[in-house]
Amino acid sequence: MPAREFCGVVGVSLQGKGAAPFLFRGLRSLQHRGQESAGIATSSHGVVFQRKGMGLVHEIFGQEMLDSLRGSVGIGHVRYSTTGSSDLENAQPIVVKMRDEDGAIAHNGDIVNFGRIRHRLEAQGVDLLGNADTETMAQMIALEFGRTRDLEAAIRRACSETIGGYAVVLLVGNRVYAFRDPLGIRPLVFGTLEGGVAVASESVAIDLMGGKTVRDVLPGEVLVLERGQLARTSRMPNGGRAHCMFEWVYFSRPDSVAEGQPVYDVRHRIGTRLAREAPVEADIVVPVPDSARPQALGFAETSGIPYAEALIKNRFVERTFILPDQRRRESEVRVKLHPIPGLLKGKRVVLIDDSIVRGTTFREVVQMVRGAGATRVDVRIGCPPIIAPCYFGIDMKERKELVAHNRTQEEVAQIVGADSVHYLSIPGLVESIGLKSEELCLGCLTGRYPVEVPEERHRFQKSLQEF
Repeated sequence: MPAREFCGVVGVSLQGKGAAPFLFRGLRSLQHRGQESAGIATSSHGVVFQRKGMGLVHEIFGQEMLDSLRGSVGIGHVRYSTTGSSDLENAQPIVVKMRDEDGAIAHNGDIVNFGRIRHRLEAQGVDLLGNADTETMAQMIALEFGRTRDLEAAIRRACSETIGGYAVVLLVGNRVYAFRDPLGIRPLVFGTLEGGVAVASESVAIDLMGGKTVRDVLPGEVLVLERGQLARTSRMPNGGRAHCMFEWVYFSRPDSVAEGQPVYDVRHRIGTRLAREAPVEADIVVPVPDSARPQALGFAETSGIPYAEALIKNRFVERTFILPDQRRRESEVRVKLHPIPGLLKGKRVVLIDDSIVRGTTFREVVQMVRGAGATRVDVRIGCPPIIAPCYFGIDMKERKELVAHNRTQEEVAQIVGADSVHYLSIPGLVESIGLKSEELCLGCLTGRYPVEVPEERHRFQKSLQEF
């Protein structure tokens, strides 16, 4: 059960159709990426219509509100706050002014040098209304656009000064500008719809809008969507790729495809590899639902140990890791999951989960399984130990929070109350994903980050000069 995660974005451009219903469906398919707030902004004849609120997408957007969002072009966002407080002021999209045009912006990820950029903007007389890095990026672009009168050039210039991982959708006039950080740390895909085009954080969003995914947006690429078509693209200089490995381990839906790698297949391969790396004698293999199911199936098939759905998830409870405080996360685990005693009583259980970050909520799960009568609980984790912070969009920025930091597997097992804990190896993860290690961001597993992190005190970083 990993840390709190970031956000999801959608952008559409259509011909002769309203954008809001498509954005609504796209955001609902991305609800797993953020449950604190959601918002939609559309544009019609240069007028921006924006609605947002705290809560889930379907709770915020009724038919009357969707009808008020006019126009055939727009963007949408679901949020969990990683930078900026959790309140409506920082909910996205954020309305911005781009020279003489109204616009709106939404973003997934984190800007590492956010504080420095914010201070510089304020010194230049820019008034910032909130404390989210999204607004800071918007003001950087607006400032540069005022100088150059070339919005695409302004975007590329702003990105060249921005350190971090991000995928951004920017609505200006009748156009959507979609762009991705130069290393592609945060995901973004492009696809076609009936009568239009779209971008989204995951391929499943385009699928569930009735469209077809065409390709991933390239690292550092800027797409311009206009009048239902991909009008043009350009690309910022970049030094490679560093896709976040957590997209395959946990974040993305299993029915998504990321960088050409089907997420379900990757997770199944993780389970297969895990069974070979850390075999165990047991009676049943039990996944922690939902994201660990493919891993558990791969483990069971390879090991020959029967698979059992012995933990039942309450589907009307929000994801625990994106709740705003640890006390709520721990209490919600007991509401979210419930064991089937008849399957667990007297059994030696292999408990499979996708990852462990803090370990506190996972301890509740182990206790639940033991309380249902399991005689032994061996834990197998489909992700290597998380030993270092993430600075690119995941809320785990302090080493002291990380249960694996400076601890052995035996010590982690003692903390979570398991008989044993074994993690997938880094080579096993890389092989399961199917990309080269140099194409992945493994910073939280190694402490070696793909870009320079000004706030990072530990060494082993790559220098910006290496790219």
